[in-house]
Amino acid sequence: MSGIEIVDYDPRWPGMAAAAIAGLTAALPEVFTAIEHIGSTAVPGLAAKPVIDLMAAVEHLETVGQREDALLGLEFVRHLNGMTDRLLYIRTDNGRLTHNLHIVTLASWPTRNQRILRDYLREHPADAERYAQLKRSIVAAGTHHGDYAAAKTDLIQELTDNARRELGLPSVPVWEK
Repeated sequence: MSGIEIVDYDPRWPGMAAAAIAGLTAALPEVFTAIEHIGSTAVPGLAAKPVIDLMAAVEHLETVGQREDALLGLEFVRHLNGMTDRLLYIRTDNGRLTHNLHIVTLASWPTRNQRILRDYLREHPADAERYAQLKRSIVAAGTHHGDYAAAKTDLIQELTDNARRELGLPSVPVWEK
């Protein structure tokens, strides 16, 4: 057992994302220039881990640190994962991850792979289904939680490259360092 749960699409996910976005917008007025629902839960019909992924843009990442108390008030806790190009905050409920909040710079917002892939999968249901099947097979194989992302990398890179090519953007690695 991998400990990873992949479930059928839940039509409540967009509402859960909208509620979190509304809370973030109210708690941090004029900090975020944009906030969107990203990830598999943002693609209608796509099987996913039941975790709402959000991405927010700010002019400068340092601004968020100065207002971190507002995020804590919404139960978003800073998660240090080694990425230098973003801030990551997580929200849990009884020890279960429910939300990821990726905060990135406004300058990088238009070319963020997560947003580009989400839009591509919304427009390409056959590729979304390939992705869902891969996720289910990884979990069925008992892949360890720490190896789950790596097991998806080849397909995510392929799909992201396709999406970026459609937008006239060059290929870039899907996993930022």
